[in-house]
Amino acid sequence: MTGQLFISLLNPAIGLAFAAAFFLMWLQRRERYVAYAAGAYLATAIAFLFQDVVPALPMELQRLPANIGFLATGMLFAAAIVGRYGLPIPWRAMAIVAALSTAVFNWFLLAQPSIPARIYTISLGAGVIALMVVRALWPIERRHLIDRLLFWVAALSAANLIIRPIVILTFSGGFDDYVGFQQSLYWTTVQFSQAMVSILAAISLMVAVAIDMLAELRAEADGDPLSGLFNRRGFEAKAAAMLRRCADEARPVSLLIADLDRFKSINDTHGHAVGDAIIAAFGAHVRAIAPTGTIAGRIGGEEFALLLPGAGVESARQLAEAIRTGLQAACADRIPATLCPTASIGLVAGAPGDGLSRLLRDADQALYEAKRAGRNRVRAFAPAPVLPVATSV
Repeated sequence: MTGQLFISLLNPAIGLAFAAAFFLMWLQRRERYVAYAAGAYLATAIAFLFQDVVPALPMELQRLPANIGFLATGMLFAAAIVGRYGLPIPWRAMAIVAALSTAVFNWFLLAQPSIPARIYTISLGAGVIALMVVRALWPIERRHLIDRLLFWVAALSAANLIIRPIVILTFSGGFDDYVGFQQSLYWTTVQFSQAMVSILAAISLMVAVAIDMLAELRAEADGDPLSGLFNRRGFEAKAAAMLRRCADEARPVSLLIADLDRFKSINDTHGHAVGDAIIAAFGAHVRAIAPTGTIAGRIGGEEFALLLPGAGVESARQLAEAIRTGLQAACADRIPATLCPTASIGLVAGAPGDGLSRLLRDADQALYEAKRAGRNRVRAFAPAPVLPVATSV
């Protein structure tokens, strides 16, 4: 194998390897953005094969599918990154840019042949598509290293596509034919810079997929699938961490414990399917009205806990009343019309340094008071008064 052929096969080999890797990942995680990544690397492999390996056609027509493949690579890779964040994928804008680039490319291929003009046309089109990714990710909070890395991969790709051709062609000049083009400094930089960007992008996306899979596994371990809230383990871990943060920041915190009234009787009379429907409705109701930052979990069969960072006793009471009074409407389309589920709620306002176990104990005592008072009501924890110690005269 000659050195030139080895270089020509470098990018197709990288593309096919990563396309296969992302396809296997897609079989395990059926997310569209993973499929887009597989498609992007397949497209780049096909494009480089047309560019460097396929026999020449009349009027260099093999260059057309090659450069369409390069544009498709940019579109699919953009879709992979943007889609990973659940953002709208700018398919229409990318298609317009790709169509304009292809039309101009055809002009400089068939009507007024010019290799440098064709290079600028496709590079600029693909670079604009990469800039769409940068623009889409710019407002996103980049909390993790992988988020910052994906952003800078898109920025590096845009710079590589737009700035590098201008700089190199300005200093090295143009090409009269493709023999000179494929032996030029420009094409050498394309081969190696594209290989480096492809590898960096693939590794970044693979790490992102792995992080997403780990997050899903963690959510499954800490979540309650029926209510959509945390399970007891997940709630205790998240709540304990939040309590430490609130203590460090001197922020108030409140805790609610809610219990579905006469839940065993509902299961016995109407069946467990109806009981499950009430639990699911309660969880959806809490998620819909609880403030941002609330940590909510199902900590028992029909018992739920909500930690409210930054909330005092009155804010906690208002939320508790909203949960209680809105429960029947939340269940309306899920259970028999004759059934009117209710909930009793106990709440406590935490003092600095209070641990989770103490808050749970005090809120549970308030819940007991709500049950004893007749159920379907809210009670706040009130510490027992300290009696004065009698002294003898």
